[in-house]
Amino acid sequence: MEMPRVAVSVDLVILTVRRSALSALVWRRDREPHRGLWALPGGFIRLDEDLPATAARVLAERAGLPDAPVHLEQLQTYGYPDRDPRQRVVTVAYLGLAPDLPAPEEPRMSWQPVDSLHRMAFDHLRILQDGVERARAKLEYTSLAAAFCRDEFTVADLRRVYEIVWGTPLDPRNFHRKVTGAERFLVETGSASSSRGRPAQLYRRGDADLLHPPMLRPRPRQPGEPARQSPSGPVREQPGAPPGRAADGDGVPSSHAGRRRPGEVPARALQ
Repeated sequence: MEMPRVAVSVDLVILTVRRSALSALVWRRDREPHRGLWALPGGFIRLDEDLPATAARVLAERAGLPDAPVHLEQLQTYGYPDRDPRQRVVTVAYLGLAPDLPAPEEPRMSWQPVDSLHRMAFDHLRILQDGVERARAKLEYTSLAAAFCRDEFTVADLRRVYEIVWGTPLDPRNFHRKVTGAERFLVETGSASSSRGRPAQLYRRGDADLLHPPMLRPRPRQPGEPARQSPSGPVREQPGAPPGRAADGDGVPSSHAGRRRPGEVPARALQ
């Protein structure tokens, strides 16, 4: 019996924050199929490679980031029959996160805001959207937000990451209280920022993988949905927020969306 031939590839969803926008590394295809469309950096697995080795090679050779401190974790496998018109291809997608990644040297590679990517080659838009949602969800219950920050950062720097990735403003005082109160999330460095204005305390990432208590992202309250309860009292509408936007008892937007999916094992952020 002849065995069917199936190719296996790796595609990377690499995210960073550039110009105050959550951005993905993509490249413009110069050949068919899907010539002229944006695509994720990827490549086929070699016979002598395992999946992490292929992801590292694609990151170095295709994405042009050989020495960048990118946190990589496996995202999902995509294998429906018609995803590539040339042949049967199963791809294993990886999610990569890092701060201050450089502009690519390859002319066809580019950082593009994820909100501007509405059409992509193959099923790469779906893969990108899955990666963005994974990143947004993991900011709730893991310390992964620090992967978007430099080695030392202020609480305002960290808050800006949450605001950009989640796409919503957060109350500065309540955010400060929550992140500094989360067990082993932040560690004081004993120094302060040297920027203009009042110096701000500098922190580095602690050794916590999971956040306790978690940071809950905002979500609209559905019509007719009863007020949710929080440890500090019933959830109420936040004054001045868009209709349906709920806040917890401290006035910080909260949500039950994006909790850990069944069977998902949290990955440690930058080592």
